[in-house]
Amino acid sequence: MKILSVLASHDASVAYFVNGKLECFLKEERFSGIKKDGGIIKCVAELIKKNYDIDTVLVNSVAIYDPYIQSNLIPWIKKQFDCEIVLMRTEHHLCHAFLAFEKSKFEESLVVVIDRNGTHHEKVTEVESIFKINKNYDFETIYKNFVRTTHITVQEDGMHLSENLFDIETHQFLKTLNCDVMCDSSCGMTQMYESATALMGQDIHEAGKTMGLSAYGKNKNYKKLFYEGVVNSHYFFKYFDQEQENDVCFNKDFIDDKTSEITKDNYQFYADYAYQVQKQTQEEVLRLVKKYTNKTGIKKVCLVGGYALNVVCNSYLIKSLPDVEFYFEPIADDTGITIGSSLLFHQRTENIIPKIPYDTFFHSFKYDLKNIDGEQADEKQIANYLTQGKIVAVFNGQAEVGPRALGNRSILFDARDPDAKNKINKVKNREWYRPFAAIVLEKDSKKYFNMYHLESSPEMTISFPVISNEIPGVTHVDGTSRIQTINNSISHFYNVLNEFKKLTNVSVLLNTSFNEAGKPLIETPQQAIETFKNTDIDILWFPEKNIMLTK
Repeated sequence: MKILSVLASHDASVAYFVNGKLECFLKEERFSGIKKDGGIIKCVAELIKKNYDIDTVLVNSVAIYDPYIQSNLIPWIKKQFDCEIVLMRTEHHLCHAFLAFEKSKFEESLVVVIDRNGTHHEKVTEVESIFKINKNYDFETIYKNFVRTTHITVQEDGMHLSENLFDIETHQFLKTLNCDVMCDSSCGMTQMYESATALMGQDIHEAGKTMGLSAYGKNKNYKKLFYEGVVNSHYFFKYFDQEQENDVCFNKDFIDDKTSEITKDNYQFYADYAYQVQKQTQEEVLRLVKKYTNKTGIKKVCLVGGYALNVVCNSYLIKSLPDVEFYFEPIADDTGITIGSSLLFHQRTENIIPKIPYDTFFHSFKYDLKNIDGEQADEKQIANYLTQGKIVAVFNGQAEVGPRALGNRSILFDARDPDAKNKINKVKNREWYRPFAAIVLEKDSKKYFNMYHLESSPEMTISFPVISNEIPGVTHVDGTSRIQTINNSISHFYNVLNEFKKLTNVSVLLNTSFNEAGKPLIETPQQAIETFKNTDIDILWFPEKNIMLTK
């Protein structure tokens, strides 16, 4: 059976399975060049170009009835493929949960889904869910938090919430759910976090910027944003932001203070608020995890949904609950929905669980490099260039599935350089308050980082305190670093780090994604070469051929 799963919304992607095995996964943004692209046209074109045969297309939607999907997407797909079309439209959070559980390798666990929007049910939308899942993929819904749909009215003195559209039919729907249910807010945890992102003048999907700025905030006395899971609705309200065309939660006292740029002169106000949403949302996540691990007795927990990319919160959970074993899904955002829905579909229709890679996840096309010529360069030479302060971009094999560079589309630099951030920003042009991540030899990780009780962190899902003064280039203002531990499963990184260690006695390098600011991760060799030529990158290295391009 050949199945193509598609998601046409932000983080659009396609996943192609043959007889239960994932053969190809593509993100639309990597081919269109538009970050967070919501289409699937270019991905599908690439599949058609390679003559992929398809029996069934799974179409993912969060809405019970989505007019765009019904009137545009489905007819377009029918035109491209002569096959069955199945609309997967009611189990968004469960698709997230199946992906995280399958990759966790747990026999049984709780799966906590924290997402901006899950499935819409008429006048409420799920934002947080907790499932119990076992190795047979029997699942039980433990908890659901819904936000209420509201009307917005505009008056002379500002925007106001009008009467909530909560009705008897919605009450009846909630009663049918055999789990703990909450439906007392118009804003969930992820939307709460996005309020700080939007206040900073950023697109709400750029929550990583809020996380970076939060480290500069001061812990002032602040009103509570949550009361046992319920957003303090007297302190917040929801309105439609015309510039971003997204629903955003804002503190009403801040509405006139939205900025378009965070500078070193104006940052403190925004940093203090970012600190509060970071602090209070992660405390709320901890409250939920503690409540349901205690209630169920299950001490293995997966985190997934867009909020699960929050490495600061993930670190906080590990530190606070040492008796709980966590798995943080690296493709936690909606990118992973196409894979999760395929897992769900296969399990229900064929009683099988598809085969997907468990570890570092590279799964796009493998590109032909035969026409690329350059100078010979092995790992030893690359390590030597790094000690000389060279900026090295890496293009290797298939691209990373998730949002973070894990070795195949990376930019490397010497982490010992205290001015590393400024030097790399000549390429990346990122905001001054955002940190850069690190790679470290797994066997040496405890020399540089407080790893808590963990032995590894292979997918950059956790932030750790830095305990060495040798690597200022990857140490954030709060003394932490998001890291990827490296063993010989990623041989080109492993060998470079070992050679770098021989030269410097340090086995840490700065690692950031191979792209320019505001653009997606590099996908093709042509994109890599173009970016290399147009930026201050010194070396473009192709480990598969042991060649490099220089300027």
